[in-house]
Amino acid sequence: MNKFTKISLFLFLLLASHNFAMAETMAVAPNSIKNDVTLKINSDQHILSKADISSWIKEKNDLIYNINYKSEIENTNICKYKQSILCKLLFNTKDERHIQKSAAFFVDTDAIGHYVDDLARQVNKDPIDAKLSIDDTGKVSVFSLSQKGVELDKNKSVVLLSNYLTSNKPADSLELPVTLKNPEIGIDSIDNLGITALIGEGHSDFKGSPKNRVFNIKVATNRFNGTLIKPGEEFSFVKILGEVDGEHGYLPELVIKKDKTEPEFGGGICQVSTTAFRAAIYSGLKITARRNHAYPVSYYNPQGMDSTVYVPKPDLRFINNTPSYILIQTEIVGTQLLFRFYGTSDGRKINVIGPTILEHNPDGSMKTTFTQQVFDTNNTLLREDIFNSSYDSPSKYPHPGQVLTQKPADWSNSQWKQYQKDNKAN
Repeated sequence: MNKFTKISLFLFLLLASHNFAMAETMAVAPNSIKNDVTLKINSDQHILSKADISSWIKEKNDLIYNINYKSEIENTNICKYKQSILCKLLFNTKDERHIQKSAAFFVDTDAIGHYVDDLARQVNKDPIDAKLSIDDTGKVSVFSLSQKGVELDKNKSVVLLSNYLTSNKPADSLELPVTLKNPEIGIDSIDNLGITALIGEGHSDFKGSPKNRVFNIKVATNRFNGTLIKPGEEFSFVKILGEVDGEHGYLPELVIKKDKTEPEFGGGICQVSTTAFRAAIYSGLKITARRNHAYPVSYYNPQGMDSTVYVPKPDLRFINNTPSYILIQTEIVGTQLLFRFYGTSDGRKINVIGPTILEHNPDGSMKTTFTQQVFDTNNTLLREDIFNSSYDSPSKYPHPGQVLTQKPADWSNSQWKQYQKDNKAN
């Protein structure tokens, strides 16, 4: 093999041995990672462990031709390893003694991407609008300040973490970039919301409810107090309600689920959705999703104007078809739950016909109807929606009674003891 051929072969094998490096970034050796790294994200800090960092470094081995290296490897078939026809044409078997094993470390950007995705789920926060209230003089005021939202820039974060693995002098901390999102409603925008009048209200009575049910009603009601609905926005009860479990402040109580009534965290929330539904009706809003309960429940008298919800569905949804924002104010007076909707009056008039019981059977099943009519300032009918409800017999949904006498299978002992204490059960 002449000198030119050997140089060509050397360049070929050198390029071939590092062709994978063109799509990947060289990294430091895993054993060079000595410490954890502090990630600064907005005003928070997260610890990135050295074990996680080391897991992002992958080793790749290769065989290369090095004329200055005398190999101790016998019968090394580099062309078979390279799987190259050109290698077989150019490579002399006498040169096999110059075959050298090469090891290199590379950044696994896919692994970093998965880590950043998980980090974003922890870091990202939606902006929170200011929550407002109506004082005794009818003036809108703030009782909960707005908060900016945070969104991690995942692409830039992957690049920064990848570069960290290529640095000869890695830092002890890294600041990852974020985007801050302003809330739509801040304290400086109160005067521009157009909230000047009470446009409708709904109420219900939960008299006779057990202690846990009353507690859950209060927790859920507080979720909605001060909520603002933009003009044209579709309100979702389930979205604002959020998670319903013990970690979010709820106690176990009876709920209607499938073909039975059974204890579950959050029993009583439908008292809140029913009251919100009635406020939307009497405000002349367009209802886009509503379902009645499986059977008649005394807490929701008069029958036919209830709305059942369960995360994630069924949901209660309606559209703010008024010219301005709607502010929701809630209040509990004794056993009366009230939802008041404040906004801008456009002169509409609301007429509710019913609810009327169309059919009432001896087994407790029934059918009802009511009509929502909305008129403009000239008494012209703008919209008429009819809400029919069909209820099964309560006997089809067996339940253990208002106070449980046996611990449900999925309750812990501490939950059961607390239930017994709250309800004075034996």
